[in-house]
Amino acid sequence: MAASLGRWCWHFLREDGRWRTSRLHCENTSLSHFLLSFWKVPLQAINTDARKMHTAPARTLFLLRPLPILLATGGGYLGYRQYEKYRERELEKLGLEIPPKLAGHWEVALYKSVPTRLLSRAWGRLNQVELPHWLRRPVYSLYIWTFGVNMKEAAVEDLHHYRNLSEFFRRKLKPQARPVCGLHSVISPSDGRILNFGQVKNCEVEQVKGVTYSLESFLGPRTYMEDLPLPPASSCDSFRNQLVTQEGNELYHCVIYLAPGDYHCFHSPTDWTVSHRRHFPGSLMSVNPGMARWIKELFCHNERVVLTGDWKHGFFSLTAVGATNVGSIRIYFDQDLHTNSPRYSKGSYNDFSFVTHANKEGVPMRKGEHLGEFNLGSTIVLIFEAPKDFNFRLKAGQKIRFGEALGSL
Repeated sequence: MAASLGRWCWHFLREDGRWRTSRLHCENTSLSHFLLSFWKVPLQAINTDARKMHTAPARTLFLLRPLPILLATGGGYLGYRQYEKYRERELEKLGLEIPPKLAGHWEVALYKSVPTRLLSRAWGRLNQVELPHWLRRPVYSLYIWTFGVNMKEAAVEDLHHYRNLSEFFRRKLKPQARPVCGLHSVISPSDGRILNFGQVKNCEVEQVKGVTYSLESFLGPRTYMEDLPLPPASSCDSFRNQLVTQEGNELYHCVIYLAPGDYHCFHSPTDWTVSHRRHFPGSLMSVNPGMARWIKELFCHNERVVLTGDWKHGFFSLTAVGATNVGSIRIYFDQDLHTNSPRYSKGSYNDFSFVTHANKEGVPMRKGEHLGEFNLGSTIVLIFEAPKDFNFRLKAGQKIRFGEALGSL
């Protein structure tokens, strides 16, 4: 039957209200198959004032299913990305240096279109839901097993003590779990992994090796005025001269990534005075090392809180960078700070000065003193001024704990 339909097709004509059929020879087999599929479409009757017509319904012959297409496309793209990462790891094992492959503008725009701020607010509310007493141990045990949390260091080891995930994330440590190094002038403000460190050159800071971002875009202008859009960047030398206050000094930086299993509080890295806070509302993209290698100026896109002030060698700053599910950044002495808030729009910033008529200096911080906390895990960036003989005691990629030495003169 299929063969006969492949050779013949039906042609319909209308004359004097009657149907007449004629057989036309279809020499093109593919065309006959198309007509055969069209023949299977049911006819519908449509009433008009002039006559009663029989037509096929207005629908495509080949139905497109967007969900399978989206899954197939997304799965293929993720598979390709995983293959690239595997190839890079194999080349690194051979001792070959792999130049970073940065995301294109469309990839960054596509990622930023994901409502990560809304999702992070939802995650924050979910974290504050009180868990039933019987459910706490299995939930927290799964998290501990997944991220390798060392609960022996926690001030309270009993998992039933933590009413919700938010309390568990912000757990305190035993007093002697993190001894503060007294021999070195700058210590690690948190647990984490060292992504990069060194001297700032040409006002460009490395978030990971080979991937940089603008120092001025990250910190913002030095003129502290509230709720103004970001002005055009000034010359590099001019901005650097605004930060370096003492002749012969250089600018240094250090980037510390906090994984979800790390201790989530951060502390003062040295003895200094905090005079100003600048809050940048922004995206909440992931800041794991893989993303930091892929997206240029990732830290400039994301929401962050910049604390600036002075230490004995001049300018000093600590920046807490937000990430996916880390919309909440808390500074203990700053009750006016509200991060990941709908009232703040991206592309702007808001300033707050701790220097007042009653307090001419700001907020003094001692090395190791509690400074703030994240809701999950994120990134700390230190940018500071120091003499040329300042030396870091670090290796890129190493794990570090709060209180351990970063560097000294």
